Amino acid sequence: MENFTPYSAFLGGSLIGLSAALLMYFNGRVAGISGMIAGSFDYKNSENHWRLFFLGGLILAAMFFNLFVPHAAVTYSRSTLLLIISGVLVGFGTRLGNGCTSGHAVCGMARLSIRSIAATVAFMAVAILTVFITRHLLGIL
Repeated sequence: MENFTPYSAFLGGSLIGLSAALLMYFNGRVAGISGMIAGSFDYKNSENHWRLFFLGGLILAAMFFNLFVPHAAVTYSRSTLLLIISGVLVGFGTRLGNGCTSGHAVCGMARLSIRSIAATVAFMAVAILTVFITRHLLGIL
């Protein structure tokens, strides 16, 4: 947390909100990343191009940021296996919950969706509980 600044958090959150609002305004679509990824594998769907452009933009933005701010590179102190297992569990959870935090918390709550509010409360409660158990009770992470 020593590198946290409210300015970068505000800018990042504003850009996420702006991109979600623009996608909703121009395409009438929710910016749920897990839904975009799942939908981009539906080869029978003729609307895959916007999903691929949006996802490609996420990847390119991260690459450009890393080019211009190389000291901000992310490092991981956990094992690769733990990261893979975590990613699979998150992917399973997003399919089970019909969406991820970007779809429910950013877009759904902005639309005052009761389902999204409930999902976001559940995400946060499970995250807090997981951190408490793994760090404070088990001392794993």
